Amino acid sequence: MAYPATFNVEAPEEFDKAQVFLRILIVIVLSVLQIGSIVFSAAYLVLPVLAGVLVSQKGADQYLAEAEQGPTKWLRYLMGFYSYMALATDKLPTSAPEDVVDLQLQTSGTPTVGSALMRIILAIPHAIVLALLGIVFAVCWLVAAIAILIGGSYPEWAKNFILGYLRWEARLMAYMASLVDEYPPFTLGDAGGAPEPATAAVPPATPPAESGDETG
Repeated sequence: MAYPATFNVEAPEEFDKAQVFLRILIVIVLSVLQIGSIVFSAAYLVLPVLAGVLVSQKGADQYLAEAEQGPTKWLRYLMGFYSYMALATDKLPTSAPEDVVDLQLQTSGTPTVGSALMRIILAIPHAIVLALLGIVFAVCWLVAAIAILIGGSYPEWAKNFILGYLRWEARLMAYMASLVDEYPPFTLGDAGGAPEPATAAVPPATPPAESGDETG
């Protein structure tokens, strides 16, 4: 079954080297202020709490019905910022995040305040795995930054891993925001691709009867 949250971001053919220096500076500043981990992990707690508050005020049906202009749009901004910092794109989501990232959600379930907050606990395995994969991500990011500064782009294997890591984050964030009810898969691949349509079995064609009279 296809997962009801899909994510993609198109990398430019050649990255802007000045943008790389800017991102390196942002990382240094966040590290010096010791708030880097807070900036990149706050959504883990904020999204379930915010979803619980909105569900308590609007009800589950209205919360999901208005998701496209509410939490889904916020997630596009968030994933756009993550994608920019991850060197997946040179664009920041300033006014139209859908122009930077392609995040599509098929809302499902009937969220409650309790179920929204419970996802903080249910998502712990994902948080652990993503933290471990973050070591590999950091190596890919460093390779990507150096390669961009030298030649304007970086290896395809690094692009695939960074995009896969972002896809995993996008699925987890959609789940944490109670926008999808299905538990996210543990995969870097595109688990949200549309399922192939089922094809009905076609009976074999009956050969046409031969014309003419039979002769004895």
